[in-house]
Amino acid sequence: MARIPSEVIDRIRDSVDISDVIGHYVQLHQSGKGFVGLCPFHEEQTPSFSVNEQKQFFYCFGCGRGGNVFQFLMELKHIPFTEAVAEVAQLANVDLPSQYLNNGDRSIHQENNTPNGKLMVMHEEAAKLYHHILMNTPAGAQALKYLKGRGMTDELINDFNLGFAPEQRILKPFLEQKINDYQLLRKSGLFVEDNNGGLHDRFVDRVMFPLRNQNGRVIGFSGRVIGKVPADTPKYLNSPETPIFNKRRTLFNFDIARKEARGTSKIYLFEGFMDVISAYSAGAKNGVASMGTSLTEEQVGILGRAVRQVDICYDGDSAGQNAIDRAVTLFRDHQPQGMQLRVVQLPAGIDPDEYVQQNGADKFAKYLVDQEETPVDFYLRFYRLNKNLNNQTELISYLEQSLKLLATLSSSLEQDMYLTQLAKEFDLDKATLKSQLQDISRRLGGRKRHSQPASLSQNEGSSSGFSVGPGPASSPALQRNPIKRTELAEQLLLRYMFHDQEVWDHVAAINDFHFAHERYQTLYLLAESYFSEHGECSAAGLMDYLKEDSLRSTLGQIEQLNVDDVVNMQLIDDCVQLIQEQIPLSQKIKELQSQIREASSLNNSELATQLTMKLIKLLKKQQELKAEETN
Repeated sequence: MARIPSEVIDRIRDSVDISDVIGHYVQLHQSGKGFVGLCPFHEEQTPSFSVNEQKQFFYCFGCGRGGNVFQFLMELKHIPFTEAVAEVAQLANVDLPSQYLNNGDRSIHQENNTPNGKLMVMHEEAAKLYHHILMNTPAGAQALKYLKGRGMTDELINDFNLGFAPEQRILKPFLEQKINDYQLLRKSGLFVEDNNGGLHDRFVDRVMFPLRNQNGRVIGFSGRVIGKVPADTPKYLNSPETPIFNKRRTLFNFDIARKEARGTSKIYLFEGFMDVISAYSAGAKNGVASMGTSLTEEQVGILGRAVRQVDICYDGDSAGQNAIDRAVTLFRDHQPQGMQLRVVQLPAGIDPDEYVQQNGADKFAKYLVDQEETPVDFYLRFYRLNKNLNNQTELISYLEQSLKLLATLSSSLEQDMYLTQLAKEFDLDKATLKSQLQDISRRLGGRKRHSQPASLSQNEGSSSGFSVGPGPASSPALQRNPIKRTELAEQLLLRYMFHDQEVWDHVAAINDFHFAHERYQTLYLLAESYFSEHGECSAAGLMDYLKEDSLRSTLGQIEQLNVDDVVNMQLIDDCVQLIQEQIPLSQKIKELQSQIREASSLNNSELATQLTMKLIKLLKKQQELKAEETN
């Protein structure tokens, strides 16, 4: 495979807007001159992920990852650089000659030789086999009949690539023909191991639901028993935890739902796979479900990074009500900042799948819109369960619960609306209810659910007088730990050098100038090499030139500094002076060591002792500087 020329890479990178590409995977919001969102690389509830549209790069103040559009795709999808370039080229409708791709294959998701890649290939081969058995063999006839009895069409079955694992254990010999690696088969989760180390198909006599990651790759399965379920047999059997499958972080149909939600920025959360498929058939293709277990904190984070609104659409029976309560509580405690939550509750005893079967797809689609309500509406009804509101004691208990809920609302208008509703329904004096609500609010200390933590400026705690912070200032979560004066001066100096030729020339003309910290000196030298080759400064281009992730992160950190556009040369000189105070250490240490050797050779012990004391002080100062860099 030929190496892609730098001019081709530059053309492809410059042909797309990084915010558009990242916006397919992260819900971005305008903030100042850039965009912010929840980082896709680590768990968080407030946005620390920043995208700079002008400079065409991203940076996360939480985990320190940064780069241009290629690095984003490489990090997110775990693909090599050439695949990331190929994907961006396809998005930009730029023709990338086949000699720059592996084996001339233009596929974005090329198979690779990594262990995880092999596991995904293995699962995709298994999915093809199961689907073929379901659709084309007598062994799958009963399962196919069952699915069509549930309202499934061939199109739906094909869209979700459903399959059937027959009673005859055929997966192991099928995969052994393609993958002659016992340890990889053992690690896949597709088999169970007996006491003698033998492997046997895990899924037998079950309808198979392939589970995909956010990129559409098959990473696991959920198998459903058809017909009557024996008492000791689970209705659904999920793949075990593997290097590519974690049920706490997996949502059924998320890869499709996320794409479908780009217009509305809304996803429906259902309880079961069949609910998702039924909603899909009704036109609501932006539906997901957890893995047959309760919703997890990790899944809440994944949804929050993808969309601005989640509608919980669980069954209307008692179990469904309790499940909604648990889900709403989890979202309340862990939902990302700015995300809205709604509830769509079906009639008691009917799940979405049954509703579609009984009333048709059109009515279900209309129901999803008409029956959407706020969590407060849900709880005002949920609190009534198992209460006799004709009993005065239980009515008072219900009203106290309801007022405590209203006290958490940040909007006085919302509070007033619900107070009017309660007063009218129970023929009560609204002024009395309002007075009681105020008492409860005071007891709760005026806490609001949507209150935000105070922001912390970047240079707080630093002894530097520089006014520098991570832009944009309007986003309190876009912040990092305080840094020391010397390092701040180095970052600030490089920030101006990268964007102003006069500053670059001014610093480059200083004899024996050297950054105090090694990573900034390395970044300076690499930038010097890049600029000499390309003749211009480009943060996005320099990102490709850098080979180490740590240097890309440092560059992203520097580029996010919020500085004045007008260069203050006195500030530049102050930075240089502060850095130079640390620069001569290594040089002075070498000189002193040479002088000590010379004094010793002349048997001048007094001078050697004096020089040694100076050397000790410099070595101690050097250690302090290294400790500062580490911290």
